[in-house]
This record gives sequence, structure tokens and C-alpha cells, in this order.
Amino acid sequence: MRLIVISVEKFFEQEVEIVCSLFEAGLLCFHLRKPQSEKEEIRRFLEKIPQKFHNRIVLHEHFSLLDEFDLKGIHLNRRNSVPYEKAGISVSKSCHTIEEIKVEISACDYVFLSPIFDSISKTGYKKAFSEMELMKAKQDNIINEKVIALGGITPENIAQVRSYGFGGVAVLGGIWGDLEITGVLQRFENYKNERFIIHNS
Repeated sequence: MRLIVISVEKFFEQEVEIVCSLFEAGLLCFHLRKPQSEKEEIRRFLEKIPQKFHNRIVLHEHFSLLDEFDLKGIHLNRRNSVPYEKAGISVSKSCHTIEEIKVEISACDYVFLSPIFDSISKTGYKKAFSEMELMKAKQDNIINEKVIALGGITPENIAQVRSYGFGGVAVLGGIWGDLEITGVLQRFENYKNERFIIHNS
């Protein structure tokens, strides 16, 4: 299973240091999601990240920065739904229904399906699927290695996620907490300890 970390929405003081520490600790896919950001803000952030880690970063906005930085890829969503044409990058997309997966999966390297559990980072954002629905989607090979679970993922429910057939998890609220480096790294290790195999493919 893949382990993907999604950024918090707003930039904060130690963010570059923490993200680099996550890379050093084994993180191979970081989704840079800053919905209200200006292009220059994203550029300055990327400039502070060592170039050796750029191929682990996926952009959620300002896709044209791929002309300046050798990044992993782009993530499509309702705000940014048009793919950016560049050879060799990964393309992923947010899905919120089983039907969306059927439509989008063939054009993507992987997709997010959410929310699987009640969200940690978004108050009142409740799980959208029953266990029966998820198991049926697994049996029909709709949920497979190209589908990433998002929403309320904790070390305690990863075994349940595995049972649904997902190819990995994406975490946000469960990682960041108080945005303090020691806590973030400890929580990352807690996820890794749940028998994660961290890899690029």
C-alpha cells in the first residue's frame, strides 16, 4: 500500500523543514494542496525544497510550474479539472462516488476516493460509503491498487482499509496535528508501522 501525505491548506513557518524531514523519513509522495495560494507562493515553497525531492511532489494548483520544476505530477479536482500536458508526469484525481471511479480511473495513474471515514480535518464531513458498498466495489474490481482511500484515515483503521482492497491511503488531519515537527514525524512513523510498504509505483 502507498502512503501519501497531503499538505494543510495554508503555509506555515516550519512547513518546508517538516516536509523535508518527511522525505528523509521515507515519504515518496507529497500532495501540495494550497487552494487559496498564489503561483508565486507555490514557487517560493518549491524553491526551498531540495531538488532531489521534487520528483515526490504532486501539485493541486498552478500546474504551469511544471515548466520550471521537475515534479512528480498533478492532481485534478473540481477547482482544477483540466490536465496539464507534459510527458512523464503522474495524473491523479479526486473522486467522491464509486461511479466517478469507473469514469475517471482509466485516464489516471491513481484516484482518491473520499470520505471513507469521518474526516479528521473537516468538521461535519462524514463518511460517504457503507462497508457493504466498499466490499462490493472491491469484489467488482472497482476498488483496486489504483484507488487511494482518503478521509479519516488513522493507524487504527488501516487494517480495515486494506480489507476494502485500496492500493493506499492519503492522510491529512491524522498527520499534521499541531504542526510541530516532532509530533508530525512521530505520527508519520505510526502510519509506517502499520505494515506500510512505501514505494513509488
